[in-house]
Amino acid sequence: MAYLARIEPQHAEALTLAAPTAAEPEFSPLEWSVIRLARLDRLWSIRTPGRVRRLWNWLMSRGNPRLANPKLEALRRMAVLSWHFGFTVPGDDVADFLKAGFSSDQYELMVSRISAAVGTPQRIYA
Repeated sequence: MAYLARIEPQHAEALTLAAPTAAEPEFSPLEWSVIRLARLDRLWSIRTPGRVRRLWNWLMSRGNPRLANPKLEALRRMAVLSWHFGFTVPGDDVADFLKAGFSSDQYELMVSRISAAVGTPQRIYA
């Protein structure tokens, strides 16, 4: 039985605990393009369209602004909210963003870059 074995001090080794290195949060070029394009989207584009909105879109020959990929759609919705409200996005929307597979570090990266882009006229993207 190994747990009854004596621990000899001459065979003791120093125990080093290496903290796992957290990778830098990043987005792919496709995800950055979704974030950039979300600057042009209005707040109504993140709501589910009703009858009147669908009729209006049909009359004006506008397509559905939603993306087919659920993860990219969650990114687009959060980017639209961040372009309009910055860090003051409701917690339910942030939770949906995190459920889609993004991390809180990615959220902070995106909103800080959006806030910097709103504050300066030049583009600030990776």
